[in-house]
This record gives sequence, structure tokens and C-alpha cells, in this order.
Amino acid sequence: MSNAASGLPVGRGLLYLIITGAAWGTAGAAASLVFRASDMGAFGLSFWRCALGLALLSAGRLLRPRVRPGEAGRAAGPAPVPARRRMARAVATGTGLAVFQTAYFAAVASTGLAVATVVTLGAGPVLIALGARLLLGERLGTGGVVAVAGAPAGLAVLTLGGSAATVHPAGVLLALVSASGYGAMTLLTRWWGRDGNADASGTTVSAFAVTTLCLLPFAVHEGLLPHTAHPARLLGLLLYVAAVPTALAYALYFAGAAVVRSATVSVVMLLEPVTAAVLAVVLLGERLTVTTVAGTLLLLGAVAGLAVSEARGAGRPEPVPV
Repeated sequence: MSNAASGLPVGRGLLYLIITGAAWGTAGAAASLVFRASDMGAFGLSFWRCALGLALLSAGRLLRPRVRPGEAGRAAGPAPVPARRRMARAVATGTGLAVFQTAYFAAVASTGLAVATVVTLGAGPVLIALGARLLLGERLGTGGVVAVAGAPAGLAVLTLGGSAATVHPAGVLLALVSASGYGAMTLLTRWWGRDGNADASGTTVSAFAVTTLCLLPFAVHEGLLPHTAHPARLLGLLLYVAAVPTALAYALYFAGAAVVRSATVSVVMLLEPVTAAVLAVVLLGERLTVTTVAGTLLLLGAVAGLAVSEARGAGRPEPVPV
């Protein structure tokens, strides 16, 4: 069950993605507490999330044990990538991440959280499955197609059930742009993972460097330094957002996405709204409704189905893109 190109077992990659989805699901609750504790806006929070996350990732990369020259031949690591290609990869991945986050926040502002979430995360698995089939030659099979189709349905039930959401075309278009950025980031990570030259740590650091630069002008326009009556609480929340759903989660995401089929990645990431829904009931006092349970079960069923399919097909050889 290991990916021959990167050496990371597919089962461990799935575990990384499950942890990522759960960690991402805590970001919304933390962001709500940030907004309550200060006047920080969405772009400011995104910028500090990426900037602080970049600092933590860079520190971790510097503290990582170095491979001694005599051990270089025995170390099972990715093959060296030319500097120009690394730069191109960093720009492509970072731009996709910036588009994903920025367009999503704009969609939320335009058409509301529920519709923006359903369109962005619901369109993601479909776009990624089509892209993986056309560009990477990855086949889902009947069970995979059912799971990819059922995932957006479960997300819609979980997010829109019982709500009076208003749909605005501009917001839907922005959400589709966000889904496209997310899809491009996922497909590129998988592409590089299959050719044997994926460096999850380097990809994460470089992507966040590019994303931080992309978000900086928007954050400056909105206001970089928030006003708050609770600076210690705000700092603790920002550090949590930077450390857990950002530095840790994205490092695991890029590692897992390099070895797991792209469509599976996109469906497993739908654990994010499931986690957010559970936190809303347990910590924020929201009512547990029938639609919440139904949507959660549909999503978990789709995730479990694709995870089993991924594990069964892990040992089969795959064509490597050229």
C-alpha cells in the first residue's frame, strides 16, 4: 500500500488527509471567536493565518535533522528538482491556494456562508474527478462515481437543510472560481507526487510564501492590525489558527494529496464541514437536527467508500505523467 514514487504508504496518506479535514473543520469556530474578540476582517485573518503559518513551517523545516553526506545515498527522499521548476511549482500552488481562499471569502460576502460552502466544496469533487480522469488518467469506478455524486448531496443537506439561504449569481460564480483554485492545487500536487519529485515540506512552505504575498495588499486595504479589548485571547486564537488548521493541516494535506487519488482527496476533505457541524452542536450550543444527522451520514458514507476503494487499489500500478 505504498506509492512507489514518494515512498509514503497510501494508508498513511489517507490518515493525513483525515486529520487535515478534521483540523480544517476547527478553523471556522476559531475564526468566529477571532471576529468576536476583535474588529479583524476576513482578509486580515487569512493573511495572518498564512504569515504565521509560514513562520511556523519555516522554523520546523530549519529544525528538521539534516541528512549527512554519507547517508544521502541511503535516504529515501524525493529527487532534487531544478530551482526554476521549484519556483514555477511554488507560484502555481500558491496562486491556487490564494484563489481558493480569497474567492471563497468573497463568495461568502456575496451570497452567504451556506451557499458559498455548498458550491465551493460541492463543486470541488466533481471538478477534480473530471480533471483527474482527463489529465491524470485516474479511474474512479462505479463506487467512486457514486461517492463523488453523493458527497455534494450530503454537503447540501448538511449546510442548507432548514436554512433560508439566498442565492446570488455573482456569489455562485465566485464560489466556482474558488473551487477551481482548490481543484488546480489538488491536481498539481497529485501530478508532482506521481512523477517522484514531490517534496511536501518544501511545497507547503513555498506555497504559503506565495499566498502570503498575494493576500498582503488585500489585508493592508482592509486593515492589518486589529483593535481588541482582549489582546492575549486574540493572540492565542491566531496562534491556534496558524498552528493547527494551517501549518500542521496543510503540511499533512500536501503529503497526502501527493499519493492519494485526487477525487478521493476532495471527498475526504469534506470532513471539514462535518467537524464544523459537530463543533457547532457540542461547543456553540446549536441544535442537532435531522438534516444535520442525515447530511453528516451521507458525507461520512462517501468518505468511507472512497477510502476503502483507495486502499484496495493502492497496489495497482499507475501511469506516470510525462
